[in-house]
Amino acid sequence: MLTRRSLALAAPAFVSTAMAQPIPGGTIRIVVPYNPGGITDVLARAISGPMTAFLGNTVVVENRAGANGSIGAAMVARATPDGTTLLLGVTDTHAVNPAAMRNIPYDANRDFAAVSNITNVPLVLAVGPTQRGVADLAGFITAAKARPEALTHSSWGVGSVSQIAMLRIGEAAGFQLLHVPFTGAAPAVQALAASQVDSMVVPAGAAEALARDGGVRILAALSPARLALLPNVPTLIEAGVNLTTSIFQAIFAPARTPAPIVARLNEAVGAALAAPAMLEVLRGQAALADHTTPEGLAARVLSEQAAWGNIIRSANIRLD
Repeated sequence: MLTRRSLALAAPAFVSTAMAQPIPGGTIRIVVPYNPGGITDVLARAISGPMTAFLGNTVVVENRAGANGSIGAAMVARATPDGTTLLLGVTDTHAVNPAAMRNIPYDANRDFAAVSNITNVPLVLAVGPTQRGVADLAGFITAAKARPEALTHSSWGVGSVSQIAMLRIGEAAGFQLLHVPFTGAAPAVQALAASQVDSMVVPAGAAEALARDGGVRILAALSPARLALLPNVPTLIEAGVNLTTSIFQAIFAPARTPAPIVARLNEAVGAALAAPAMLEVLRGQAALADHTTPEGLAARVLSEQAAWGNIIRSANIRLD
């Protein structure tokens, strides 16, 4: 768990080099386009402390949830481009929404300046207490086929990576579930644990925490190889479903943010990702730090847009 003490222990390595050059404008806010408690919110709060120590600016987190992340993303797109308003953007905001929304309130490429990727978050397929008799993925597939569209799955929003990944699993394995969308990962995961839904494609760290008491069972990882956090959980590929996917999480600034400020923010992300407290949080999410150049993040976004665009068009997914 991230604590004030752990952030304080991580801070001294950065203060001596960075306090002399804070970004003008004072407090920096990282806008999280989802509810508190989900993986994106957890990551933002974890990185804000080390970034504060490096920059000399106070870095705070502001949650602006709704419309699969598009409300918070649009807010940052319209913000003053001075480095004091940032977005913790994800696959949904920058790759899924542009393909699935006809009336998207921002342009994922033109309205943002890429700063740096932070991490790639692995996903797993998990079932809740309603499926106690299901021992593995094969058992879940059998149960789902026996009751078409009777079993349910939650997600963090209509058109979200969570929904689309489950849709793709169903297509590959020959079953259909009833989708129950929520406004963020935290309430969707809580619904799974509380037996309100049967299953979910969920970030690996959140699933592992829920599985400790035995109420939630993790059936398969959507990663290319088994995860160190979950070494006994097979991948979908091992279980006979040829599918891998994950979500990226990254820092974006409004377009036209001056290049020196983008460069300074990029340095801050890199330093923060090396902080022991931050690395502890990432280990708990089965994720690895992935500091990139702004150009590297921009290229990643284009690649993700092409890949998810093909999936969304083939599935005819629309968010409006």
